[in-house]
Amino acid sequence: MTEFSVWAPRPGVVRLDVDGTLYPMDRSEDDWWRADVEARPDSRYGFVLDDDPKVLPDPRSPRQPDGVHERSQLWRPAADAWTDDDWHGRSIEGRVIYELHIGTFTPGGTFDSAIEKLDYLVDLGVDFVELMPVNAFGGTHGWGYDGVLWYAVHEPYGGPDGLVRLINACHRHDLGVLIDTVFNHLGPSGNYLPRFGPYLSSGSNPWGESVNISDADADEVRRYISTAHSGGCVTSTPTVCGSTPCTHSSTPPRSTSWRKPPPKRMPSQGNWAGRCR
Repeated sequence: MTEFSVWAPRPGVVRLDVDGTLYPMDRSEDDWWRADVEARPDSRYGFVLDDDPKVLPDPRSPRQPDGVHERSQLWRPAADAWTDDDWHGRSIEGRVIYELHIGTFTPGGTFDSAIEKLDYLVDLGVDFVELMPVNAFGGTHGWGYDGVLWYAVHEPYGGPDGLVRLINACHRHDLGVLIDTVFNHLGPSGNYLPRFGPYLSSGSNPWGESVNISDADADEVRRYISTAHSGGCVTSTPTVCGSTPCTHSSTPPRSTSWRKPPPKRMPSQGNWAGRCR
């Protein structure tokens, strides 16, 4: 059995869709909905809110194989996916950092094609590769700063498996990896979070509506951000601007937030694994 869960205080009814079959979900007092169902390791799933038949992706989706408007997919890295056990990280102080946009770094615009140019970066004297945002955003091409699913990796780049391969390859070349992240806004295409809960605030910024970090129910929103940020860069490459070195997490971390509300168990569909450092 696989446990699926989602925080959704706004709808009165939430149902789970797994591979086209609908299941009821139980609501707890903290507005988390849960259901335990049989699912394949790569099942497609999503949530149906109230009477709207549209299947919405999981806000904590680990993978979006068909884009940000479609069903999510369960994903975990293969047991032998990580091949960089000899990599122990390094300080960025005094190092040379190369900011890299996956979509424009090579004609192919993928993680795998970027791997083929790592020797070029080594010859330049680069110590760290700083990836511009690779979280899931609407469309095929973009800067990545309009991300809407902060836990998923942009599929046209190669998805989470492609990012694993790139990180392994960087470490084989003695290159550290940083990820550029942004948490202060969401993109306009594929942002279904407000359907689930008060993820956005009454304020705004030059890029649109602000993320709710201080209004009502902000604790869960901040938890959503902090667990995305701390969970690892393979299934969580979110969109606070800056270069974020990620560290490996082999088990799902407990949720935390700046106000330290009671910890919650992370949903089993949110799979954590990353070694960006």
